[in-house]
Amino acid sequence: MGKKMKIAIFIIAYQAVRTLISAIERIPDEIKKRAEEIYVFDDCSDDNTYYAGLGYKYRNKVKKLNIYRNKENLGYGGNQKKGYNYAIKKGYDVVVMLHGDVQYAPEYIPQLIKPIIEGKADASMGSRFLGNPLAGGMPIWKYFGNRLLTAVENAVLGLRLSEYHTGFRAYRIDALKDIAIERCTDGYSFDTDILIQLHIKKKRIAEIPIPTHYGPESHNISFRNSIVYGLNIMKSLIQYRLQKSGIKKIHKFDIK
Repeated sequence: MGKKMKIAIFIIAYQAVRTLISAIERIPDEIKKRAEEIYVFDDCSDDNTYYAGLGYKYRNKVKKLNIYRNKENLGYGGNQKKGYNYAIKKGYDVVVMLHGDVQYAPEYIPQLIKPIIEGKADASMGSRFLGNPLAGGMPIWKYFGNRLLTAVENAVLGLRLSEYHTGFRAYRIDALKDIAIERCTDGYSFDTDILIQLHIKKKRIAEIPIPTHYGPESHNISFRNSIVYGLNIMKSLIQYRLQKSGIKKIHKFDIK
């Protein structure tokens, strides 16, 4: 079963000129050989992210690597939608989302896809909270904020995940086809919206432990933006409850 599955690595990138090549190079050789394609969607960066990727591709003659640049900024969620729809159209079986800022370790892709390859999960996420995120440099306020949001999300959704806010994920394409990703937000709370949709459709979600890395590129998210992010998560949870209880139809969660 595993040998027949077509795997794609999707790298989301924005202002990642300094880190994109590292993200590509750190993908394990076994995955590079096995993957049908490694593709980058640069979300209209105003640095040289796109050209850095193109230069690496042609300089190293990496046929499997394709670099694309969005004509306009689609947002964190919007870029993911485009990337997943691309994988669906290409007929892949599994898609891995990797951040171009190397906040998440590409070396853990084999462990990440294992539950899906083995037929045990429809989605797999790398959790920093199965390890020691504080030792990896996670700011204390982000640590407790993540803990709080995760506890609330577990209570509302009835799940037992250790972390909802990881950007290191893999999905079975059939599971993505069965939900409505276009209805999810284009913003940062897309990752929670898609989890809620997967939960509504009773998809299996697995977690694997990953290390935490907080370099200079990880400190761009301000405390204020984190508060806005948290409020958007709470909004999605309230919308889910309204939909589930039948009080109000919420388009993005009104999936059967």
